[in-house]
Amino acid sequence: MSGPPLESSITVGGCTLRNRLYRAPLLECAGNGPDTVETLIDELEPAAASGVGLIHQGATIVRADGGCAAPGMTRVSDPAFVSQLERLTDVIHAHGGAIALQLEYGGLRSMEVWHAGYRESNPDLEQLVVSRPPRVLRALDRVGFLELTPRVMDAKTVESLAADFGRAAAHAVDAGYDMIHLAGANMGIIQQFLSPFYNRREDEFGIDPETGSGVRFLELVHDEIRDRAGDVPLITKIPSEAAAPRVLRPRLSDENAVRTAVRLESIGYDGVVPVRCSVFWDMSIVRGAFPARAWRASHLRPGYIEAFGSRPRAIAVAAGNWLQSLKYRREPGWNADLARRVRNSVEIPVFLEGGLRERGELERYLGDAADLVGMGRPFYAEPRLPARLLGGTDETRVVCEDCNNCAVAQAGGAEGTCRTPSVLRRAGQLRKRDAYDTPSNE
Repeated sequence: MSGPPLESSITVGGCTLRNRLYRAPLLECAGNGPDTVETLIDELEPAAASGVGLIHQGATIVRADGGCAAPGMTRVSDPAFVSQLERLTDVIHAHGGAIALQLEYGGLRSMEVWHAGYRESNPDLEQLVVSRPPRVLRALDRVGFLELTPRVMDAKTVESLAADFGRAAAHAVDAGYDMIHLAGANMGIIQQFLSPFYNRREDEFGIDPETGSGVRFLELVHDEIRDRAGDVPLITKIPSEAAAPRVLRPRLSDENAVRTAVRLESIGYDGVVPVRCSVFWDMSIVRGAFPARAWRASHLRPGYIEAFGSRPRAIAVAAGNWLQSLKYRREPGWNADLARRVRNSVEIPVFLEGGLRERGELERYLGDAADLVGMGRPFYAEPRLPARLLGGTDETRVVCEDCNNCAVAQAGGAEGTCRTPSVLRRAGQLRKRDAYDTPSNE
């Protein structure tokens, strides 16, 4: 049976979207400076102007200090700053699109743990953790790749962090955001609560025996958002850690992810984004080729050396990146099987992303594995990609080659952008043929 067309509308919570295509969260590297709003408009408006139904602004940090997982992330703890983002939401709405804000806190993924230069500049930042760090991270601390000075959160601190998610969501709603998206994977604090690899707590925020995950934290965050931000549509990523090496246990299975989704529906979440990842922030998140061009670029090396502490350590990280690229090959819709299992178990909308690159793939999964389908990295090369996909043929394909040169450089503080000449050349040829024109721009 064929599913709904990509161009058909859908409602998530109380938000009706004009179609089922979304721009997945990416790091915009916009920070909190005087040019932040203009940077975000420049980055996100093209997707709305070319017809995408929903834009997920990349992960933003819910606290004023600490918890930043990568250089240049935007913080949304200050209501005066967030109010300025109404200019962005107004622009998206003027094009008929909707925009979600993704909220995050890094925990053990934070820069104060892994980024050498940031640690030196911010020696007093606390490293808030769910439990004592896993053995493998303590080993990396001993050899100098990390610098662990963790503080395990007590129950009161956990409640305070959940309240920060609620306050950030309230600021976002006041600024006109249509949806809140929790960064529940990619080794952020929410995944650390969910995962038995990180969560060995014995209080109410420990692992729930029914779901096999630390779902209580997401329940508390839901309640804080509802109390402070009302009935704004609320979605979250749900991780399965099935992609992690077998020796890394315990970890979240696909079955744990399905059970967690069922629980979140009963709690009151309006949608879920099931993803298969590892227990670390590695290439299981992006998949594809080793980003050789980004690692070899001489102008990016200072950023890598600052991040990892020395050139030998940066080389070691690149070598690990290469090994991961051999394991985590790109495959179309690598989250689809998991999303399908979740969709068969819940009534709320299921979002699917990960390896989708053709119009035919998008529609094949709609009504089967997902209710909405999205892409992330292809937007770096084609900001106006929806103009080609919506109304295109099944063979309409992105120009992205999944080389990951866009993504890895962000660890060294570079902006997210396509760096591959062959990809940029094809995008340029499409522009010359007016492939990105839409009726609204004629």
